[in-house]
Amino acid sequence: MSLKKETKFWLIKHFLTFPTYYIINLFARTIKVTYQNHEAITDLLNEGGRVVIASWHQRFFGGFYIPKILRRPISIMISQSRDGDFIAGVVERIGWVPVRGSGSRGGKEALRTLVDDMRVNGLTGHIVDGPTGPPRVIKPGLISLAHLAGAAICPAFVFYERPWVFNSWDRFMVPKPFSRVVLRFGSLIFLPGAMDSERFESYRQQVEQVMRDGYENDDPFVNGGNSIQRFAL
Repeated sequence: MSLKKETKFWLIKHFLTFPTYYIINLFARTIKVTYQNHEAITDLLNEGGRVVIASWHQRFFGGFYIPKILRRPISIMISQSRDGDFIAGVVERIGWVPVRGSGSRGGKEALRTLVDDMRVNGLTGHIVDGPTGPPRVIKPGLISLAHLAGAAICPAFVFYERPWVFNSWDRFMVPKPFSRVVLRFGSLIFLPGAMDSERFESYRQQVEQVMRDGYENDDPFVNGGNSIQRFAL
């Protein structure tokens, strides 16, 4: 790579990371956030269990609030790309613990690191259809991670009252300022100790269907519903 490009990426990493976090933090403070059903996660962690929080790529803006809600270090896989360098610096300031890798580069090493980290901290987040889709299709990495770590899977649902919707592969959403967001943690899904390929695929499909149904049937801004606990940054 040319010196000019190296210099550009160095400047972005070292001089734009904090301003970007600062701007996102100020923006996030304008949002009224409520959250539901986090107790099952904290109860299992307090008992020495492990949890993988699963989210669609489209809704990962809601991840800004999760470390502050659960008050624990949470690992997450970030690609080893130059863009990933910048993203890792931002999410680390939010409270996530970036582990570098992706399905196409460094994924096996990152998966092992996530499993080792979960044995210490017990908690990780996973974008189940990222980074390039197809949207709302769970990739095998979620089941592999949870099975290797002996962890339960917790689908995370993020509902926006009035989002901006971007023209990206996943129709990425960002809530508008002064709107409402509901972050709902779904029921824990436990995997068996031993799985053949057929059972592995069955659980992958099960989690995928749970996440699809959760968004289609339970959106509080469409179907009504109660937000049970307000959260302030």
